[in-house]
Amino acid sequence: MKAIKRFLFSFFFLFILWVLLTGLDYQEMILGAGISILISLLFSRHLGIYGEFRFSVKAIIYGILYIFVFLGALIKSNIDVALRVIQPVIPINPGIVHVKTTLKSPLARLVLANSITLTPGTLTVETSGEDFYIHWIDVKAADETGATEAIVKNFEKYLEVIFG
Repeated sequence: MKAIKRFLFSFFFLFILWVLLTGLDYQEMILGAGISILISLLFSRHLGIYGEFRFSVKAIIYGILYIFVFLGALIKSNIDVALRVIQPVIPINPGIVHVKTTLKSPLARLVLANSITLTPGTLTVETSGEDFYIHWIDVKAADETGATEAIVKNFEKYLEVIFG
C-alpha cells in the first residue's frame, strides 16, 4: 500500500509541476502525464518519506486550508516586520524560545520547521525530536507553553491531519 501511495504522490506532484510550467495545452498534458508516470515508476520506491502523507478527503481539505493558513501567517508577519523596520526606534525583543510539537511524523516536523522559518520574525534554529528552538524577533512569551501556543499551534492542527 505504501508503494502505491508513493507512486501516486510522486505522479501527482510531477504532473502538477509539469502543468504549472507548461500550461493547459492538452498535448503538453498528455506528454507530461506520460513522463510523470515513467519517472514515478522508476523512482517512487526511493521516496519513502512521501509515504507519510495521508490520502483522504479530510487530509486533502486540510492541506488546502493549510496553504491559506500559512499564507495568512506570512502576510501578517511581513506586515509586522515591515512596520517595525519603518519606526524610528525599532521595537524588538529578540530571543530564542523553546517550543514543543506533538507531531510524530518527521515530514510533518520538517514542514513545520520550514513554515516557521519562512514567516518573517521567526527562524527555526534547531530541532531535536519534539523540541524546537526558535529565534523570535519579538518574544511575547518566554515560557514553553506560551511560545508553543503563539508560534506552533496554528500550523500544528492542520499538519496533524495531513501527516498523522
